[in-house]
This record gives sequence, C-alpha cells and structure tokens, in this order.
Amino acid sequence: MLDIGAQRGGGGAAAELHPREESGGVDDAPGVAPWSGHVRILGRDAAGRADLSRFFKPPPPRARSVLGMNGMKDTNGMNGVNGLPISALLAAAGEAALPVLRGVGEDQLGRPTPCAEYDVRALLNHLFQVVVTFQALAAKEDVEFGSPPDRLGEYGARWPDRFADETARLVEAWAAPGAEDGSTGAMNLPARTVGAMALLDLTVHAWDLARATGQPYAPPAGGVAELRILVDRMGPTARTMNVFAAPLPTPPGAGDLEVLLAETGRDPLWTAG
Repeated sequence: MLDIGAQRGGGGAAAELHPREESGGVDDAPGVAPWSGHVRILGRDAAGRADLSRFFKPPPPRARSVLGMNGMKDTNGMNGVNGLPISALLAAAGEAALPVLRGVGEDQLGRPTPCAEYDVRALLNHLFQVVVTFQALAAKEDVEFGSPPDRLGEYGARWPDRFADETARLVEAWAAPGAEDGSTGAMNLPARTVGAMALLDLTVHAWDLARATGQPYAPPAGGVAELRILVDRMGPTARTMNVFAAPLPTPPGAGDLEVLLAETGRDPLWTAG
C-alpha cells in the first residue's frame, strides 16, 4: 500500500478463487523513498515477529527500525467521509481500477511505472497480493508477508477476471459486520485505518498503472477524500521517520487527486517518457 523518491528526476467468470495467501504482502506506500528493504506494519515475519507492513518502507539499515514507531499508531482511528463504510469506498475504487487493469496489454508488462521498483507486471502481482491479504485483515486474522507470487503467470489470460473476483471478495470482507470495529494486524492499528490502507493501494496503484500504460483514470472523489485524511494523519510522523518522501509542490488549482499524489511524494505529471 509505492518508491517515489526516484520519481522526481474477458470471460472466466467461473474461475476458481485462489485461497488467501498466507505469505501475501500488503503494500509499499506511495511516496516512500525508493529503498528495496521493506518492513511491515500489519503482520508477522517468518520468525513470528510483529512487523510493519510494506505500507511503509524504511531507510537503509543505518536508520532505526519503524518497529519502534509508537507514533505511527493511529490510536484515534478514522471516522470516514460522509459516513461511507470502507467497503463502499473499496467497491467504488475497484470499479474505477478494473478498466485500467483490463486495458493493460501483454506488450506493456515490462514498462516502468511511477513506482521505481516495479514494472507493470510486478505492480499487478503486488496488487493481487494486496487485495488477497487485506481480506484476512478485515477478518482480524494474523497474516504473514513475503514476496508476491506471480499470479499473472499462474492465471495467464484469465488474470483480469481473477483480480476482479478477489477485489469482490475484498469488498465483501470489509462489509462483514464488525470489520471496521476494533483493531487488526500485529501493530493493532484501528481497523478502519487498515481498510484505508487497502484503499490507498487500490487507488494510487491504479493511477500508477494508468500512467504507465497511457490510459485515463478517475478515482471516486469519496475515496480520494478518505485518503487525504489518512495521509494527513499518518504522513507527518512517517516523514519524520524518513519513511515517506517529502511532499512535492502542487500548482494553484490542483485537484484533490493531484494533491494526494503530491502528498505521497508522487509527481502528478509523471510519464513513462
């Protein structure tokens, strides 16, 4: 739930759903510096230690681990925008993202994206991992994180339909009674905040893919407003800890999406060149 410091310079409805990936990852947050090392915020590593998710990336080893960042805990949670449940925001974000994913051509999979560490193929596999893992987090289940499986290779031409299926399951998981209540993940973040992390990935990575493949993309306004709250609340501490890249300036009259992208360190005018 993202390698931004470097940014500056059909059918198959009956496909079987893949089980939840116990080794699935969460996300590298947009706007973080382009370091390859990941810590985790929502699960545990192979040794059973509480981790910080790929929602945040740490600096190189000389910087202190974000595992000790009590300040990153959003103890107040998020009340949301206009009373919309996170499941409704995820559903709308999925509807906006899926046409972009379906529009990715086989010959575009090797293109660079605004996430410096990902090409299009790697970013799609990462998004698969996100939508599966956050289903478990909605159910307050423990999760472990690892390298994203190659779902595009596994599913072949059916991958867009499989992604649509898993996104529907994600929405269903967060619509379940109690999904937004209490806390979830090894760091015990408020569940609503965790759901917003999934929304962040689904929204901003769809923009990444649209930019990389030359497609239009317009995320729902309600989701963008929710994410502005998320970044506003957690961004300052993340930047202090050298986790988020510094926000980029926006021109006068910039829309909410452009401001969100800039706040996470993205250049809203990024192109693949």
